[in-house]
Amino acid sequence: MNTASQTIQSNSALSLLSIVTLTFFGYVAIGLPLAVLPTYVDSGLGFGVVWAGITISAQYVATVISRAQVGRLCDRYGPRRSVFLGFFAYGLCGALTLASALVSGVPALSLALLLAGRLALGVGESLVSTAAITWAIGLMGARETVRIISWNGIATYGGIALAAPFGAWLEGQYGFFAMGAVTIGLAIAGLMLAQTRPPVPGVKEKGIGTGQVLSRIAPFGVALALASSGFGVVMAFVALFFHNRGWDGASLALSAFGLAFMGVRLGLAQAVARFGGLPLARVSLVLEIIGLLALALAPSPTVAIIGAALAGAGFAPIFPALGNEAMARIPSQNRGVALGLYSVFLDVALGSTGPIAGLLADRFGYTAPFLLGVGAVLLSLGLIMSLRKSSSL
Repeated sequence: MNTASQTIQSNSALSLLSIVTLTFFGYVAIGLPLAVLPTYVDSGLGFGVVWAGITISAQYVATVISRAQVGRLCDRYGPRRSVFLGFFAYGLCGALTLASALVSGVPALSLALLLAGRLALGVGESLVSTAAITWAIGLMGARETVRIISWNGIATYGGIALAAPFGAWLEGQYGFFAMGAVTIGLAIAGLMLAQTRPPVPGVKEKGIGTGQVLSRIAPFGVALALASSGFGVVMAFVALFFHNRGWDGASLALSAFGLAFMGVRLGLAQAVARFGGLPLARVSLVLEIIGLLALALAPSPTVAIIGAALAGAGFAPIFPALGNEAMARIPSQNRGVALGLYSVFLDVALGSTGPIAGLLADRFGYTAPFLLGVGAVLLSLGLIMSLRKSSSL
C-alpha cells in the first residue's frame, strides 16, 4: 500500500510539474527583456525614459484587461485551447520583437512594433498563467488547489529571476533581436509540451454571472491586493534604500526575499491542510509586517536582509491560501473566470504600488515605502480577521 501510495504521489507531482513548466516557459519569455528593454527604448531608439516606462507597462495593461475574458474561454472550451492561444501570442510577440530590431533604423516603426509585441506578450501571459492553473486543477482535483497555485508561483518568479540576467547576457552577445528569437523558441517549446498533456473539457452547464463571481472573491482579492503592497515595495525600493544608506548587499536582500518566498511555497499545501487558509494567512501577514518594519527601521544591512527574508516568507502563503478560500465559494463552471478576476487584484496592486510609494519616497525618504507596505498589510490583516468570522458562509 505504501508503494502504491508513493507511486500515485510521484505521478501526481510529475503531472503538476509538466503543467507548471508551461507557466515557467511563459515567464522566462516575460523576464528576458526586463533588464535591457528600458535602455533599448531610451538610448537605443532615442525615445527617452517616459516611453521606456510606457513600453514596459503595455504588457501589464494587456494582462489586466484580458484576465476575465481568458477565464471565460477556459471555462467554456477547456484550458488547453487557452494555453495554445497563449503560446501563439508569445510567438507573435517574438516575431514583432524581431521585426522591431530589424527596422531599428526607423525608430518610430521599431517602437510601434515593439509596443504591439508587448501587448501580445501581456495577452499571452494572461492566457497561459490562468489556463495552466485551471488545467492542473481539472486534472488533479480542487483538493490540490493550494499546491497547484504554490508551484505555479514558484514557476512564475523563478522564470523571471532566471531570465532577466540571461536576457542581459543574450543581448550583450547577440543584440536585441535575440530577445525575439528566443521568445519564439519558448513559444514553440510551450506548444509542444501542451500537446502532450491530457485535455480537460470545458463545462457546458451555465454557472453564476461574472458579477456574482466578483462579489464572492472580492474580499479575498482586496486582502490579496493590500498584502501584495509589501511585496511591491520590497521589489521596487530595496536597492534604492540600500544605496541611500550607503550599504552594500541590496542583491542579497532581494535574494533572501526570493529564497524565503520559494522555500515557504514548497511546503505550503500541508500547512493549509493542517491549519486552514485564513488562519495561515493571518499568521503570515503578521510575519510580513515584522519583516517590513525590520527593513524600514534597520540599523544595519544584516538586519535589513533578515527583514527582507521575513517579508518574503510572510507574503508567500497569501495568494494560494486566500485563493483556495475564494475558489471554494465558486462553482466549477466559473473557476477560470474566478481565477482571472482574482489575479487582477494582484496585477493592479503591483502596478499601482510603485508610483504611490515613489511619491512618498520622494517626499519623506526611502523608509516611507516600507511603512506604506506595513499600513497596507495591516489593513489586509484586519480584513482577513473579519473574513475568518464568516468563513463558514
